[in-house]
Amino acid sequence: MILGMSLQSFTVFHLILSMIGIAFGFIVAGGILASNRLPGWTALFLLTTILTSATGFLFPFTKLLPSHIVAIISLVLLAVALYAFYAKDLSGVWRPVYIVTAMRALWFNVFVLIAQSFLKVGLLNVYAPTGAEPPFAITQGVVLVFFILAIIAGIRRFRPA
Repeated sequence: MILGMSLQSFTVFHLILSMIGIAFGFIVAGGILASNRLPGWTALFLLTTILTSATGFLFPFTKLLPSHIVAIISLVLLAVALYAFYAKDLSGVWRPVYIVTAMRALWFNVFVLIAQSFLKVGLLNVYAPTGAEPPFAITQGVVLVFFILAIIAGIRRFRPA
C-alpha cells in the first residue's frame, strides 16, 4: 500500500498526475511563447510536476535508479523555477532562468513519458525493446530539439508586463 492505495492504483494515480502536469506544462509553454505569465496555469503546472517527481520516490525500490536521478534534477529545476517566478517575479536574469528551468522540467517529464511508452506500449516496444535502438533515440532527439528551440524562442519572446 502506498498512500492508502494498492501499487496498481498508485501507479495509475502517478501516471494521471504526470499526464496532467505535462498538459499544464504545454499550456504554460504556449503562454511563454505568447508572452503571457498565465499565473493560474503556471501554479498548476509547477504543483503537478513537483508532485509527479516526488511521488516517484514512493514506489518500492532497492537502489537508486535513473528515474530517481531525473526526479532529483527535476525537483531542483522546479525549486529554481518557483523562486524565479514567485520570489523574484521574473525580474532581470530570473526571467530566462525561469524559462529554462520550467521548460527543462517539462522536458524531463516528456522524456520519461516517451521512455515509459517505448517500454510498456506494445506497438512502440517492438521498435525499441531495450531503449537503445534508433527509433527511441530519434524520438528523444526530435523532442529534445523541439524543447531547445522552444526555450530559445521563449527567451526571445517572453516579456510579461
